[in-house]
Amino acid sequence: MATDYYAVLGVRRDATQDEIKKAYRRLARELHPDVNPDPQTQERFKEIGLAYEVLSDPQKRQVYDLGGDPRNSAAGAGAGGFGPGFAFSDMLDAFFGGGGQRGPRSRVQRGQDALIRVEISLQDAAFGTQRDIQVDTAVVCPTCNGDGAAPGTQPVTCDMCRGRGEVSQVTRSFLGQVMTSRPCPQCQGYGTIVPTPCVECAGDGRVRTRRTLTVKIPPGVDNGTQIKLAGEGEVGPGAGPAGNLYIEIVEEPHDIFQRRGDDLHCTVTMPMTAAALGTKIPLQTLDGQVELDIRPGSQSGQSITMRGRGIQHLRGTARGDLVVHIEVQTPKALDAEQEALLRKLAQLRGEERPSGTFAPGQQGLFSRLKDAINNR
Repeated sequence: MATDYYAVLGVRRDATQDEIKKAYRRLARELHPDVNPDPQTQERFKEIGLAYEVLSDPQKRQVYDLGGDPRNSAAGAGAGGFGPGFAFSDMLDAFFGGGGQRGPRSRVQRGQDALIRVEISLQDAAFGTQRDIQVDTAVVCPTCNGDGAAPGTQPVTCDMCRGRGEVSQVTRSFLGQVMTSRPCPQCQGYGTIVPTPCVECAGDGRVRTRRTLTVKIPPGVDNGTQIKLAGEGEVGPGAGPAGNLYIEIVEEPHDIFQRRGDDLHCTVTMPMTAAALGTKIPLQTLDGQVELDIRPGSQSGQSITMRGRGIQHLRGTARGDLVVHIEVQTPKALDAEQEALLRKLAQLRGEERPSGTFAPGQQGLFSRLKDAINNR
C-alpha cells in the first residue's frame, strides 16, 4: 500500500497498542480542526484517524502488515487453490452453521470486574471497620459521553456492509460455490464507523481516572474473604454497564493471637512454681485486659477456654472463643539455696528417685497393618 500508517503516527512497526494509542492522541490534539482550521491540517487529521483505525485493530493491522488492504472486504490470501479469500473454515461455516452472531454488534459492552486487596488488623476483622480506598478505573468519557465521536460529529453507517455489520462472499471449492458471511473488516462488525474519534478517549468512549470509595468491612471477615461492590468496577466500552469491584481481605498477623476459624489461640509461659501454686496473670484480649486465673497444679499442655472472647461470626452475632494454652518452664540454672529447697521438696513428696510413668508410643501405619494381620 502507498501510505505508511506507522510513519503517519510516528511509531515503529513493532509498536504496542498502548504506544499507538498515545501517538494518536498526541497528534489528534495538535491537528484537531478546532485548534488548526487550516485545510491542509484537516487532511492530515483525517489521515492520522485512518492510520489509527487500521493499526488499533489487530485483524486490520495483520492484513496491512502482510501487504493487503485492510479496508477491502476481498482482502486475504488464497488457501488450497480454491480462489482468493477462501479458507477451509469458510466451508465449514457454510455447511455446519458457523459464523457466529448475525447482524451488527453493539459498541456498548459490559465493563470488566476489578479486584483490590485490603490489609486489615485482627481487631478490625473481629469488630468490623470502614476503609477509604483509591480505585483507578475506567469511567465514561466526559467529552463524548461514551459514544466515541468527537463533539459535533457522530458515527456514520459503514459503506462497505451498509450497516449490516457483516459482508458476504461467494467462493468456489471442489464442492461448488460456497457463500460465507463474516464480520465487516471496515467497521469490525459494528455497522457504523466513527470518522472523527474523540480526542480525549481515542474513540473508546471511556477514560481512566482515580476515585475514592468508602468500603464497609463487616465483622468476622478472614483472609481471602471477598466483598462485592456491584457496579463499582470498570465502565464498559461505549459507556456500557460497569462491572463489579471485589475487595479481598488480607489479615495482618497478630503479635499474640493466632486465628483458627473464629477462635483465637495464644500460649502463656509460666514458671514451675506459679503453675504448682496457682496465680493470676494479666492478659490483653481484643476486649481489653482481663485476669487469667491459673489454678494450682496446672500442667504444660493444658488449656483455658474463655468463652465469647474470639472473632464474631461473619453471619451472626455470636463470637468464637479465646483458648489459652499453658506452657510450664522448668528452671535450668539453680543456685545452692534454690537447689537445696527443691531437694527438700522432692524429699517431702517422696520424689527423690521417681520411677516415672511410661505410655506406649504411637505406632506407624505399617506397624498397625502388621499387627492387624498377625491378630487374624
